[in-house]
Amino acid sequence: MASRLAVWLLWALPWCCAQAGVVSDFNQAERCKDSLYKGTPPRGYFGGSYKKICQRYEDKPRYVTLYDPRRRIPVYSAYVFKKSDGEKKVDFPWMFEPQLASEKSSSNMEPFPQSSSMHMNFEETQAVLDDYSDVVQYERAQLNPDEHQADPPDKVSTYTLTNVVPHIREFNTGPWSRHLDLLRKRLNNFCRGTAYVVSGVTTSGHTIRRNNQERVAVPEYVWSAYCCPDFDQNAPFFERYKFPVFGAYGLNDRVNNHMVEMPLKNLEKFLKSRLEVDKNFQIFYNDCVGDS
Repeated sequence: MASRLAVWLLWALPWCCAQAGVVSDFNQAERCKDSLYKGTPPRGYFGGSYKKICQRYEDKPRYVTLYDPRRRIPVYSAYVFKKSDGEKKVDFPWMFEPQLASEKSSSNMEPFPQSSSMHMNFEETQAVLDDYSDVVQYERAQLNPDEHQADPPDKVSTYTLTNVVPHIREFNTGPWSRHLDLLRKRLNNFCRGTAYVVSGVTTSGHTIRRNNQERVAVPEYVWSAYCCPDFDQNAPFFERYKFPVFGAYGLNDRVNNHMVEMPLKNLEKFLKSRLEVDKNFQIFYNDCVGDS
């Protein structure tokens, strides 16, 4: 009986360990698809080299990221908004995704090793701390921001460089920061059910260079959209018309960088000419229209 159990465990182990990390489909990871409206990721992306990451921390899926290992930035992160006071957690070390370097590695995100020489083992597939060390004009910006999470483990899980893009400092501390706070207050006050958020970027060729090599792509535009089918029908009109779904984009630059809010279809039209997507590009399943 014991030998049969051992054989069964050897057979089952690969399946249990394949539940998260880098996956071929977000649906194959337990609870990973819970970060997506109707369990469906944005559709229409080409990018055959993109990697799907079920962002797992302490053995629990937290959110999902479509990652571009060539440009070493996320294409988008999708997460469930948690009502919060907007407090930012900054006392936890930055992490990386082991399975981008080797599929046999841990499926949990892990803190960067203390020795930067160890980073060479995975710097071909993702950004490392040295990429951001000497670039004073840029700041590390989370597509799933810790201000939109409430529980400490969920907040900590946002501190992986696979969830980070380089923002021009003036854009990050100004329009982007104000937009995140605007969304937090709006969803706190008027979203009655679950709010699903997708934040992503477009690129135009600018990169952070290190050792004469192009390392990390710098976004041209940063965009965000939310979907909350169950909202306060008695909210003031200037807020109510932005439900159940709305979007925004901003230019990642020092000037002319304000965030522009707009209906989802307008945002998708704006992004289609700037992303590697097909004509059926869609951020939320059925445009966040609930079942009738």
